[in-house]
Amino acid sequence: MKRISIVFLQAVIVLIGIVALAILIRVPLTEGRATDLDLFSIYFDMFILYGYAASIAFFVALYKAFKLLGYIGQNKVFSPNAVKTLKSIKYCAIILSILIVIAGLYIVIFHSKEDDPAGFIAGCILATFISIVVATVAATFEKIWQKAIDMKSENDLTI
Repeated sequence: MKRISIVFLQAVIVLIGIVALAILIRVPLTEGRATDLDLFSIYFDMFILYGYAASIAFFVALYKAFKLLGYIGQNKVFSPNAVKTLKSIKYCAIILSILIVIAGLYIVIFHSKEDDPAGFIAGCILATFISIVVATVAATFEKIWQKAIDMKSENDLTI
């Protein structure tokens, strides 16, 4: 892969991280129940803190994707480190999907009767689906790259 493509993809990952961080900072201020709360109460609400804790898996996966692109740029794509990085991305996506489902269930069970949680639940379904797709793709690439590494090591032994 060309070096410029790798740098572009790494820049996109950094941009995604910056936008996600901006959303995490800004959205609690505009949320419906936050209009009557002071700044301290907004950011120390248990559901908001849960969202911040769950976002750790997302940011770790972004970091690992950035790192994987670095391996690709160094032509170390078929290395054990690349396979470990893919495994980490897979686990982060699985953890994130589980945490999103838990948040959706919490809202369904404990939402106020005046609120309509349909938009939040739709967002949870979409985000869970995306996380599962990312985990599946990472698992597929992990298996393919591990087989390639195994074949390469077998060929190196026979020579």
